[in-house]
Amino acid sequence: MAGRMVVGSAALAGLVRPASAPDPAGVDRVLPVRSELTGLLPHRGLRRGSTISVATGRPRRGGGTSLMLALLAEASRAGSWCAVVGVPTFGAGAAAEAGLALDRLALVPHPGPEWATVVAALIDGVDVVVVAVPGTVSASVASRLAARARQRGCVLVPYGRWAGADVTLQVVRGAWEGLGPGRGRLRRREVTVSARGRGAAARPKEVTVWLPGDDLTRIVPRAATAARPAVGAPRRAALALVGPA
Repeated sequence: MAGRMVVGSAALAGLVRPASAPDPAGVDRVLPVRSELTGLLPHRGLRRGSTISVATGRPRRGGGTSLMLALLAEASRAGSWCAVVGVPTFGAGAAAEAGLALDRLALVPHPGPEWATVVAALIDGVDVVVVAVPGTVSASVASRLAARARQRGCVLVPYGRWAGADVTLQVVRGAWEGLGPGRGRLRRREVTVSARGRGAAARPKEVTVWLPGDDLTRIVPRAATAARPAVGAPRRAALALVGPA
């Protein structure tokens, strides 16, 4: 797909240049997020140098990938470069529908065993780096990458379990809309997102929004939408949102 850059770890060092991220001491210290998600973040956006984890949660809940895309969309649209590491099934079409600018999106689907080196190189020159957590990450590796992100003014977004994140976001409930009795198609999903963290984010928060789509909106109280048909999300339905590019 036009605008998508796919690179291997061997060629990465020559492609990444510390040019897209402004000086960490500059005024652009918080990258924007959708207004409906601002209440979940202590700085009401993606603060440069922070680590914001998107937990994958239980398979039946799903929604983690759509949440990750929604988290990046506004920053990407405003001009920030984003990179996604270790997600071979990442759907560029779904990313575009969520609002990401594909001409400022770098993909490293298979970073290999030296994935931490790949992430460190991207941190040096990209505004937001998403990394799919490869199983258990040692505390030393997590700490080293978080420290590098703080130094470079990059937002590190681990996708999966990550100890020590400033904020952890997770979809805790969800229901689909669009299916009627025997007919229809999945159109969007009502999800409740929780946030927990440390420091200014120590107090747990929740918000309910629609995912995916460009019209991400806050849900009105459930009593006012009782007539709306909704079904539980089957695991296979996640492929309708994010599948292979």
